Amino acid sequence: MRRRWLWTLFPLAVLGAGLGLLWQWQTRYIYPSPESAPRAPVAIVFGAAVYPGNRLSTVLADRVTTAVMLYQQGTVDHLLLSGDNRFVTYNEPGAMLRYAQALGVPPDALQPDYAGRRTYDTCYRARAIFGVRRALLVTQQFHLPRAIFICRALGIEAYGVVADRRVYSPSARLAWTLREIAAWVRALLDVWVLRPVPVLGPPIPLGTDTP
Repeated sequence: MRRRWLWTLFPLAVLGAGLGLLWQWQTRYIYPSPESAPRAPVAIVFGAAVYPGNRLSTVLADRVTTAVMLYQQGTVDHLLLSGDNRFVTYNEPGAMLRYAQALGVPPDALQPDYAGRRTYDTCYRARAIFGVRRALLVTQQFHLPRAIFICRALGIEAYGVVADRRVYSPSARLAWTLREIAAWVRALLDVWVLRPVPVLGPPIPLGTDTP
């Protein structure tokens, strides 16, 4: 019985070690603040929850604020605001766009991506629709290694900028960590096996809106 348990745990241990190495490998591309980030044409901002009244969740507000700082200091020329808009009543990119404009970013520097339903879709569409070749990825520390891994696997020279602008609750951080384990497994399947094609459309040059 003991040997059976060992054989059951061994693949999980190997998977965990492999994920740990992949995670660690991506951290060399992460910069701790907007001030330390390298120059890039565009910052890709990943969507998160938006509440009624177009109120951004704290993590999303922190992402957009960090990206605006990158623009205002001249590190990037455009912000690609990618999120979920599959329902008429729910629009992450639209809320992100309004928030960035309220912080002083001009409309011609903002590009919404209304079909960034998950990290893989955002990275795929950034390359296929918006022609992004090099970008800064703006999201929280826990999310950056996976986002960098996916974007680089899909042909984008990606670097991460940490958007942790406050101390998040321990319960939220625990939930994010647990979610990332499953999300990493899905990312490996997407990149190395399945290669799914998300919602696409005609090319959209950065700085223009969708039809």
